[in-house]
Amino acid sequence: MGKLLAVAVLGMAAALAAERLLAFRNRLNAAREIDPVTLPNCQLIKGIERGSEDIDILPNGLAFISSGLKYPGLKSFAPDKPGEIFLMDLNEEKPRAVELRISRGFDLASFNPHGISTYIDKDDTVYLFVVNHPHQKSTVEVFKFVEDDNSLVHLKTIRHDLLTSVNDIVAMGPDSFYATNDHYFSDFILMFLEMFLGLTWSNVVYYSPKEVKEVAAGFYSANGINISPDKKYIYVADILDHKVHVMEKHANWNLTHVKTLQLDTLVDNLFVDPDTGDIWTGCHPNGMKLFYSDPENLPASEVLRIQNILSEEPAVTRVYADDGSVLQGSSVASVHGGKLLIGTVFHRALYCEL
Repeated sequence: MGKLLAVAVLGMAAALAAERLLAFRNRLNAAREIDPVTLPNCQLIKGIERGSEDIDILPNGLAFISSGLKYPGLKSFAPDKPGEIFLMDLNEEKPRAVELRISRGFDLASFNPHGISTYIDKDDTVYLFVVNHPHQKSTVEVFKFVEDDNSLVHLKTIRHDLLTSVNDIVAMGPDSFYATNDHYFSDFILMFLEMFLGLTWSNVVYYSPKEVKEVAAGFYSANGINISPDKKYIYVADILDHKVHVMEKHANWNLTHVKTLQLDTLVDNLFVDPDTGDIWTGCHPNGMKLFYSDPENLPASEVLRIQNILSEEPAVTRVYADDGSVLQGSSVASVHGGKLLIGTVFHRALYCEL
C-alpha cells in the first residue's frame, strides 16, 4: 500500500510538473516565429553596444536612453562594466548618442539602470527617474538634468520594502511615481519558480514621501508602465500574460481596472505619444529565445503601435519585426517628430525615420 501511494504521489507530481512546463512555454511563446517587417530608413546607433532597455523623450526632442542592464538570467555583453545613460537630440539632422556625465558622489561602479521616466516641473526643471539594481537590489535614483553641460546631478536614492523587484517607473511629480514590481521575489531561483509555477504575485506600487502603497496586483509579471496624455489612465504591460492593462487613476492615487488588451507577444516597455495618445511598445515575439540567447537562434524584435486603446476595437499595427539578425530582444519603441527609436535589453539600438 505504501509503495502504491508513493507511485501515485510521484505520478501526480510528474503530471503537475509537465502541465506547469507546458504553461510556462506558452507564456514565453516558445514556438512562435515571426515574419519580418522592415522600415526603409533605419540605422544602428553608434556607441550603444550593451543595450538600450528603456527610452524616454522630452517634448523638445531630447531622448534619454538607459544602457548596460545586467538582469538575472539574461545575457550581458559587458557584465563587469557599469551602466550608462545616453542622450540623443532628435532635432539634429543626424542624431548621435552622447553619454551623460553623472555627478560626483554617486556610486557609478554599481550603476545598473533599468526603466526610466522623465518629469518636467513647473519651473522647467527636468528630473530623470532611473530604476537601478545595484548588487541585484532595487532602488530608484532621482537625477536633475543639466542641459548646458549634458550632465545628471544625483539628488536622491529611494528604497522601500514595497519596491522589491522594480522593473519600470512613471514619474508623477518631482518625488512621486508609480512603479512595477516584475516579481514578488528578488532571489533569482525564487523568481524562476515564481514564473514557472505561474504565480500572479506581481504588482504596481505608488510612491511618494508621504505615502507608499500597492495600487494594483494580480499580474504574472508587471513590466512597462506609462500614463495617458490626459493623465487619467495608467497603462501596465504584463509581459508573461501578453496583455496591456488600462487602469483609471483616482485622486487618492489608487488604480481601478478599466479594460485589458490581449496581444500575441511578450509586451515590454510602453511609450505614449503625447500628441496622438498612441501606445508604442517594444516586444519579445519568443521569450524562450531571449533567455537562451543561442547565437544560432537569436532573440527577435517586434514593435507594435496601439491606437485608440480605450475604444471597443483598438487598432494594433506591427510597425517593425526582425529575426535578430539586425536587432536582438527589443524592449522599447519611442517616437518623436516622425522619428522612431527602438531599444533592446542587452543588444544595440535602432534609429528610424518614419
